[in-house]
Amino acid sequence: MRHEVKTVGVIGGGYMGMGIAEVNAAAGLRVVVRDLAQFLDGAKQRIETSLNGQVKRGRIDAAKRDEILGRITFTSELSDVANCDLILEAVPESPDLKKSVLGELDEIVTPDVVIGTNTSSIPIAELAGAVKNPGRIVGIHFFGPVPAMKLVEVVVALDTSPETVEIAKAHAERLGKHPILTGDRSGFIVNFLLVGQVIEAIRMFEQGFASKEDIDNGMKFGAGHPMGPLALADLIGLDVIDAIANSLFDEFKRDQYASPALLKRMIAAGRLGRKSGRGFYEYA
Repeated sequence: MRHEVKTVGVIGGGYMGMGIAEVNAAAGLRVVVRDLAQFLDGAKQRIETSLNGQVKRGRIDAAKRDEILGRITFTSELSDVANCDLILEAVPESPDLKKSVLGELDEIVTPDVVIGTNTSSIPIAELAGAVKNPGRIVGIHFFGPVPAMKLVEVVVALDTSPETVEIAKAHAERLGKHPILTGDRSGFIVNFLLVGQVIEAIRMFEQGFASKEDIDNGMKFGAGHPMGPLALADLIGLDVIDAIANSLFDEFKRDQYASPALLKRMIAAGRLGRKSGRGFYEYA
């Protein structure tokens, strides 16, 4: 496997993809972001907004912002990531989409390059079945917002090679993250424990047992959480919570992971949380 990483290919320019691109560029690496042509302007705006916010808060200066942006190239051609030293896939949480992308990458990226997938819940072995050498596939699960969150789950699948695992851990550390190793099952460590709690909070609100504010304040002031489960669902994205819940339910068949009707109605109404301006709470 290729150890020296100078250029990183990020597949997907959404919320997570651009956060991943930002932290890699901030670490001094060249980054090639690939997304469909119609989404590239949004991807560029997303990272510019993030970096401008850091300038406004005094975390970086304008020169540093421009330096980071200067390391990022945007493209709609998947072939433009062929010579990257590491690939980080961050397309939407759909098994079929991810397997399709990984299969295409496997045909163009040299065999000594690790391909990490940022899935938050899909078992890695399922995705690794799309490539000829599953030993180079590893879960590299970042948490959002990526520039702020220190944790990275390194998910070791049945066929992931030890060398691939070490490369993934070393890269996370290079980005200033704290990697933890987890086995390969839906939800891994964090979402397996967390999403069940979020789903129960949604059910509690749906049943009128308590207000959303009291549910969230109960976990903030009673359990020491930085935010309550409903506010957290808004931050993660209600569509993402639903996708993770469905993945967990498919694997474990436990009622606690069944997606509540209220969650599905909110998604159908376009209430996805912070990213849409409205979820359980409203956002400017």
